Amino acid sequence: MDSSNRLFNRQRTVHEILGGGLVADVMLWRRGNLTMGILLVTLAAWVVFEKSGYTLLSLVSNVLLLLIVILFLWAKSAAILNRPAPPLPELYLSQEMVDEVGAFIRAHVNDFLSASRDIALGKDARLFFKAAAYLLLISVVGSLADFLTLGYTSLVVVLTVPALYERYEDYIDSYTVLGSRKMQQLYVKFDSKFVNRFQKWILERQKLS
Repeated sequence: MDSSNRLFNRQRTVHEILGGGLVADVMLWRRGNLTMGILLVTLAAWVVFEKSGYTLLSLVSNVLLLLIVILFLWAKSAAILNRPAPPLPELYLSQEMVDEVGAFIRAHVNDFLSASRDIALGKDARLFFKAAAYLLLISVVGSLADFLTLGYTSLVVVLTVPALYERYEDYIDSYTVLGSRKMQQLYVKFDSKFVNRFQKWILERQKLS
């Protein structure tokens, strides 16, 4: 299919867009046993959380407590019996790693703040409608499920939607591109009839005041 009929005019494959490594293989079911194992383990964890009444914080705390107790007793017994200590890697964050993460977070936070300012000042109507739609969707989804269920559902979506898209991408791309063009035409009509008039009305009110 011609790249102009692909989503976002992309020329790379889905596998390449996802990084082309182990993560891409898992998401696209090229390592089916591993993907299925992840789904089954997360399903079991979700059932345990739902049925036992455990919260994520309490479970993590108990697991960490058990881990440090085992390591502490292992280290003490190894010292007494002249055995090797637990094989723990050196836990250290380099300054370079901290700088890279800080720069990444700073860039995205600045982009978010800039976009928020444009929305608040009415400079980008399209961005406003996108943000409103996303926030409404998050609100609706959040009211229908708790955080744990939402997390498990998100994982299922991540491990199924890309694989289904790769399998049927020709059909999905053609219909999506066609629908996007129709939506753009509707947006242009809506913008010319309502948004521009609303902006002109605001400017007139400001001049009068």
